[in-house]
Amino acid sequence: MKKARPENRSAKLEVRQATQKDVAGIVALVDRAYDRMPGYSRGMIRGQINNYPEGQFVALYEGTIAGYCATMRLDERLALAPHSWNEITNDGFGSRHDPTGDWLYGFEMCVDPDLRGVRIGQRLYDARKALAERLELKGIVLGGRMPAFSRHRKRVGTAEEYLAQVRAGKIRDPIIGFQLRNGFEPLGLLKDYLPEDNSSGGFAVLLVWRNPYVDPDEPAKFRVPRGVESVRIATCQFQARAVASFDEFIRNVEYFVDVASDYRSDFIVFPELFTLQLLAFEKKELSPAEAIDRLTDHTPKLTAELARMALKYNVNIVGGSHPTRAEDGDIQNVAFVCLRDGSVHAQEKIHPTPNERYWWNIKGGDRIDAIQTDCGPIGILICYDSEFPELARRLVDEGARIIFVPFCTDSRQGYLRVRYCSQARAIENQCYVVLSGNVGNLPNVENMDIQYAQSCILTPCDFPFARDGIAAEASENVETLTISDVNLADLTWARAEGTVQNLADRRFDLYRINWSAQQRSERPQPAIPTSGSHSPGGG
Repeated sequence: MKKARPENRSAKLEVRQATQKDVAGIVALVDRAYDRMPGYSRGMIRGQINNYPEGQFVALYEGTIAGYCATMRLDERLALAPHSWNEITNDGFGSRHDPTGDWLYGFEMCVDPDLRGVRIGQRLYDARKALAERLELKGIVLGGRMPAFSRHRKRVGTAEEYLAQVRAGKIRDPIIGFQLRNGFEPLGLLKDYLPEDNSSGGFAVLLVWRNPYVDPDEPAKFRVPRGVESVRIATCQFQARAVASFDEFIRNVEYFVDVASDYRSDFIVFPELFTLQLLAFEKKELSPAEAIDRLTDHTPKLTAELARMALKYNVNIVGGSHPTRAEDGDIQNVAFVCLRDGSVHAQEKIHPTPNERYWWNIKGGDRIDAIQTDCGPIGILICYDSEFPELARRLVDEGARIIFVPFCTDSRQGYLRVRYCSQARAIENQCYVVLSGNVGNLPNVENMDIQYAQSCILTPCDFPFARDGIAAEASENVETLTISDVNLADLTWARAEGTVQNLADRRFDLYRINWSAQQRSERPQPAIPTSGSHSPGGG
């Protein structure tokens, strides 16, 4: 008699590297695990994964995210010095990751409270240890919370005495005890590590696990390989011209998309307000309010056409910007980003200029986030936004390595403000910044009388890059397409081993950017017709 074949069953528990598709699940998990402390925004989790994909792990139990741990590499000088969670993680983004760091630093570990007995935490710690061993790092450092301290504080008096009694086995602390059993040794206490962690009194224990396969007395020297991660960018210096119909405007746009595709470009970017040409075929002069309503009527067709072209020509399209009325009635200046995977994203301009507020009653947006693409995360700063360094820094903390700046300026002075500020953003964030502007004039359309532009692709100023920090630039005030290859791997090298290391050398002990609760909340992006605070952290 034949035995029945065993039924094939998928694994109930899986530990793997986290991906961008896990972001929503991780945010929900953290909210469940820390019901009395504020959680992460999606932008923070995106930043953690983008800044060090290899170091973020999720545990899936029957297909649902049930555990998460976040890590980064740090130099010993930084990892073992006194610090707070905010300082060491840059408010939860993990952007202080150093690819040449000799220690793995764990700054988040959480498990679904309904699955505490499945030993998910142990498996995540094992994944961390395996990573440290494979990379031949000195070991793992973390700040361990002391959640039972508040219950015993009156009896033991000090955090030092509490830790001593935990080590002696006289007090049971679920987190510190777990880490001691996993081979971690305490080096001391971190005061004000998480001030809002009342159960720990704000303290954390500085814990280390030493890699048994590495000689601690032999200095390690890690280098970043000078690899090639090439991305081809096309910036369109677009001629403002009268068109007779929406279809004629789209044909003009599609011409340049086609040419960029022929050159196998990964991105093409159009200028700010390039869609104001759609007002040129109106039969009567429109008031600003009427003009916005007409542009809003074109919004569904515009996004549909850009999405169609992105798929047809296999190129990611940064659709300049388009004034449109949002669902809440506010008028926004929006960049629609149509990717070649068929997805459509929107980024509002955060800072409208005085001119935009006066003529169009445009309101500033309240969210800015990196956009995931098949070439890595990118950011959008619409014209005037490039003159506010906090925005670029936020995008880079989320992992953006290319920032696109669609602009519209009517004079050389205005253009140079955008140009000089964009060059500064490239240097201080060690990223690429791509400018695209309008040229020519558009009679009978308010605010588009004359245009001045010299579109360009800007780089940091260091040895791997162009001599003058300019990868490519167009001739002034001529309609053209400017194309250049950039190497994203050069940015990784420069951030770790460059002549200056602006990102790594920030003084987190002195200053920080504190985004409002509105930005940290996951407010929906602007409507697309085609389709908080920091974490509890600790270990």
